[in-house]
Amino acid sequence: MAARSLAALSVGVSLFAVAQPVFAQDHAAHPMPMPRASAQPAHDMSSMDQTDHFMPGMVHGDQPMTSPLGPWSMTRDASGTSWQPERSEHAGIHTMRGDWSFMTHALLNLTYDGQNGPRGESQTFVSGMVMTSARRDFDDGSTLNLRAMVSPDPFMGKRGYPLLLAAGETADGVNTLVDRQHPHDLFMELSASYAHQLSDTDSVFAYVGLPGEPAFGPPAFMHRLSAMDSPEAPITHHWLDSTHIVFGVATLGWVHDTFKLEASTFKGREPDQDRYDIERPELDSWSVRASWNPSPEWSLQTSYADVKSPEQLSPDEDDTKWSASAIHTRRIGTDGWWSTTLAWGAKAHGGDEATHAFALESAFSPDVRWTVFARAERTETGELLELPGGAHGPVYAVGKVSIGAIRDWRVSDHVRFGLGALFAINAVPDGLEPSYGGDPDGGMICMRLKID
Repeated sequence: MAARSLAALSVGVSLFAVAQPVFAQDHAAHPMPMPRASAQPAHDMSSMDQTDHFMPGMVHGDQPMTSPLGPWSMTRDASGTSWQPERSEHAGIHTMRGDWSFMTHALLNLTYDGQNGPRGESQTFVSGMVMTSARRDFDDGSTLNLRAMVSPDPFMGKRGYPLLLAAGETADGVNTLVDRQHPHDLFMELSASYAHQLSDTDSVFAYVGLPGEPAFGPPAFMHRLSAMDSPEAPITHHWLDSTHIVFGVATLGWVHDTFKLEASTFKGREPDQDRYDIERPELDSWSVRASWNPSPEWSLQTSYADVKSPEQLSPDEDDTKWSASAIHTRRIGTDGWWSTTLAWGAKAHGGDEATHAFALESAFSPDVRWTVFARAERTETGELLELPGGAHGPVYAVGKVSIGAIRDWRVSDHVRFGLGALFAINAVPDGLEPSYGGDPDGGMICMRLKID
């Protein structure tokens, strides 16, 4: 398994190695101009290394970097069309080729995972993403943006990796995946957006993806600054942001300054167990989301989704989902940052009473070398015990607390290598203790390659 994971890591790095020279060949001769002016004032960046850090209001030449969706700082953008605080980092290799600008970055983890107790397992796996985008700005104030993201997750195998108290989707089309995190598909996003600026503070946009992310929940966990350094997926994933990769999504949005309102139609069914294909789009579900960034340090959202037949094993049952979250990010000194997310999600499946999930996560990076991260979660789930006939068992409230750190070393201008570890404690009620052997713990050790 370790050899297989190393081979997967090599594939991901090779994909980037092939792509990067194409994007980089005109980089030195063409600094990154941004045709549209931002409503944000430009900050003084004279004391910063602009090659390695992309801060709120960062400028190339005389122009600030703006979002492809409207006249605000690019640092406000997260996964799909979601928002994060503008104090967030925005890292990537930015290049120009004719009228097009490109951005590329990658994050790949090679992880050893050990989960203890009678339901725990050990495994070595590769996870992460390689992402690139191409942008074209027009004289009338409109912008076309194309984005692609691929993941090495399918190389884990269909059953993903061990993660106690996680449940959701199916590995084989027959059984629910329990105490394991499912792998994402090879193609995590293939999307296009078109935005038109109405004024210095207003814009409208359209976003389509196959796959893509509809307007629901906070940014997906691998894109949240408070979560992206952890090699462990949250067990609250299926309440908060599991719709981040659906095969068919169309979103329309309107933005006024710090407020955004958007609506999506999308395919409700979660991706099947074939992780390498592109599935047929069926726009049978819908969602709405309101986002507000009251200051550069804060990002708030609330959202609702009506999801048609999400589970392959219960095709006649629909979901209704609610979500609310608050993200706070502040800068620490010249290079550091501290980001915290508090999120709540509720899910009612097949007319059952809604179950709830809460997550509080935080990551602190005093400089470019160290990042410390922690997460506390609580979910209500009936999927951890299966009754005869495949029916779900009683609903239990379970919890997990994890803490970890990663140390990075800069290998070159755009490449960092890191070593990290985390430790997690799981809390189960009396009804689950015989199955789990009490409150089991677990841990992960990882090597990371970050290209930005």
